[in-house]
Amino acid sequence: MDMGEEKVLHNAVVCYLIDGDKFLMAMKTTKIGKGCFNGYGGGIENGESPKDATIREFWEETNDNPLMGVSINPESLEKVAVIDFHNTKSDGEIFVCRVHFYFAYKWSGEALDTETMINPTWFDKKNLPDEIMPADKDFLPIILGNKKIRAKYFYSPFQQTLLRNPEVEYVDCFSDD
Repeated sequence: MDMGEEKVLHNAVVCYLIDGDKFLMAMKTTKIGKGCFNGYGGGIENGESPKDATIREFWEETNDNPLMGVSINPESLEKVAVIDFHNTKSDGEIFVCRVHFYFAYKWSGEALDTETMINPTWFDKKNLPDEIMPADKDFLPIILGNKKIRAKYFYSPFQQTLLRNPEVEYVDCFSDD
């Protein structure tokens, strides 16, 4: 089976819109997480803060038309996790991607299908979809249950399986918020 090119990313963000007991995810069509429901996000550009990257990435991944998409109210962003994903590549090399996870409580616009994210769907916080990444099955219930974490997850090539148990630490807040 051709898994495609192995993407190496070192700093990224993921964000979920939160509306009461519901949260928004969409199906990824490319790269890490292809074929899985995921939050919206991507790489942090040079000189960009995680919050700025979250706002930019969310807008980019929810519109194919400059007049559409989701604009997040920056004051409504809440950092809920910082997770270091230790990714083993098929050649045995390991790289770490630090991902900053946010919830957004206020926004304007609507998430539409784009080239990289399709089928935006609101899910109940207590009923996750089956088609999510292996680590998401572990940490999403924690953060959706209003806990904040710092964690390490250890992935096999192409992020197909977890190689060992995660290391999870509960925190009260994040200093860079």
